[in-house]
Amino acid sequence: MPREVVVVALIALAGILVGGVYTTWKTAKVVAGVLAILALLALGGAIAWYTSS
Repeated sequence: MPREVVVVALIALAGILVGGVYTTWKTAKVVAGVLAILALLALGGAIAWYTSS
């Protein structure tokens, strides 16, 4: 699988998770925090995957 496909998929996943953070922030801050951590991990994974050789 091309490297760019994985990077784009991880960035899209991070975007979906950020949307979940935005949606749940007022009602469930703990869930929003977990989603934010997962979004950061997905974004970090995308950066690491893109920069690896």
